[in-house]
Amino acid sequence: MDISLQNNILELVAKGADLASVTDRLCREVEARVPDVRCSVLRVDVAGRMIPVAGPSLPEHYLQSIEGLMIGPRVGSCGAAAYHGQPYISSDIETDPNWTKFLDLTRPIGLRACWSNPIKNGRGDVTGVVAFYYPVPRGPTPLERRIVEVCLHLCAIAIEQDIWRAKQVRRAQLDGLTGLPNRSAFTASLSDLDCTEPDGWGLLLVDLDNLKIVNDTFGHVAGDELIIHAAKRLAEAAAPDRAYRLGGDEFAVLLQSPEALADPAETARRLLDALAQPIEGGERSVVPRATAGGALIGANETAEQVRLNADLALYHAKETARGSFVRYWPGIATRMARRLEAIHSVERALAEDRLLPYYQPLFDLTTGEVIGFEALCRMQLGDRVASAAEFFEATTDGKVAGAITARMLERVAVDLRRWCDMGLAPRHVGMNFSSGDFHGGRLREVIPEVLARHGVPMHHLTLEITESVYLGQGDTSVSDTLRWFRGQGLKVALDDFGTGYASLTHLLTMPVDYLKIDKTFTDQLMQSSASRAILEGVLHIARELDMAVIAEGVETELQAERLRGIGCAYGQGHLFSPAVDVARATQILRESQALLAERAHQTAEAKHLH
Repeated sequence: MDISLQNNILELVAKGADLASVTDRLCREVEARVPDVRCSVLRVDVAGRMIPVAGPSLPEHYLQSIEGLMIGPRVGSCGAAAYHGQPYISSDIETDPNWTKFLDLTRPIGLRACWSNPIKNGRGDVTGVVAFYYPVPRGPTPLERRIVEVCLHLCAIAIEQDIWRAKQVRRAQLDGLTGLPNRSAFTASLSDLDCTEPDGWGLLLVDLDNLKIVNDTFGHVAGDELIIHAAKRLAEAAAPDRAYRLGGDEFAVLLQSPEALADPAETARRLLDALAQPIEGGERSVVPRATAGGALIGANETAEQVRLNADLALYHAKETARGSFVRYWPGIATRMARRLEAIHSVERALAEDRLLPYYQPLFDLTTGEVIGFEALCRMQLGDRVASAAEFFEATTDGKVAGAITARMLERVAVDLRRWCDMGLAPRHVGMNFSSGDFHGGRLREVIPEVLARHGVPMHHLTLEITESVYLGQGDTSVSDTLRWFRGQGLKVALDDFGTGYASLTHLLTMPVDYLKIDKTFTDQLMQSSASRAILEGVLHIARELDMAVIAEGVETELQAERLRGIGCAYGQGHLFSPAVDVARATQILRESQALLAERAHQTAEAKHLH
């Protein structure tokens, strides 16, 4: 019986019959051998959609309802079998959760059970499904199992022939470089997804962060290798969910599996981790870096809205959390609008020369001497001066942050030159640098050039960084740069100590001259014995490592007295002075110099009297 079935179908294939004719004949042959079975054959295209090609005993409206459905774990027996790549037996459609959304279709035509088997090609890819429908709840018989084995083999042959014939059409939906479904396939898949169930599916958009760097450094062949490796890793890590290459360095993953939907953030982290494994090639090693944004289908949302939401999330991630994942939330557009307004505001201020340094003095807690300043960025807004907190969101844009740093460095150098000419130069002026400032290693060129152009000795500048900057590069570039600057006479200050990663072991490798204790500890000094104990411990460690400690946020004399009592030499805060413009900073330097001169005079007189 099985031989005759096989011979009949192979004869059709040999004669060049199309897929519909071959599978229609196959279904009729099966139904003739097993009268209470209704047989159907579905194709699964490269975008993951099911396309009925034969089902002679099934109503046309039923087949049409299947047309274009995306495979998935809850899409009947055929959708589940294709999605998992495994046979699926639904012995009772009425009680099977996979069929819940389709009972209105199955009940009127008496379909009570279904056995679906995936058709696979030689590579193991699912290309179709053979389904046996039953009028009563039951599973397959031994005879039916033998028949299905033959059917799967014959259908695989017929589908491969059909694929060969439609090669040009198929190419239109595949990315030529990676073999992943392309943007056209992605758009088709997206339009066919069910949008009626909130959180029923989701979308991740992934961008490679370092493709341009690889192209510029190693050439486009290396860039193509990066894309190919990234595509392969993304597809493997995303399975059974489907990955697409949208073009360039852009990828997408449609999330349908319950595990992925249960925790999209963890899914994204897993995918990013999979991408971030080094690619070894000859003498070079490239580590793919990627950023992701995502969204789940919400109530009353369209697939296009989900795509736009994921796109917003990706944009936000690339601008504020590069290398990680951001999930869409309803306020993200407003947040981005505020950020863009802040960026435009800073760009206008830069163009109109309204960004300027304000200087907060650093005092010797014992002598009252001004030992230096911290230069803080301020924006002139008419009669008002805005603090950096008001335009902080603009600094998350790398280009804007770089422009602010360049402007601040230029203005600080001008002021330092003027103070040198007046004989008032402080020991140093601290200036904050972000991780973006260290990217590419240009600081070693820029800072010496600016200071030399204004005739300012290098030792007058202190580089202030936070722990997140030091650890944010994932390599030694920041520490190497800091060591180089220290070799040139610059000092390095670790700002906001205690609020970042706060691991004391980092002090063993960080080339630092000053530890700036965060204001949080200063605030708690009078109320918390724990805060005092931590500060005393830090002071002891700093002395052993030959680092000076500066307490930030000193606002009362009582705090200053307590800090002096535990051995903290320096302080900064409103008790002494807020951040002031250059004119007031000059006056503070004169007052400090006069104070030192008066003390020197008093000391000399005391010696003379003795």
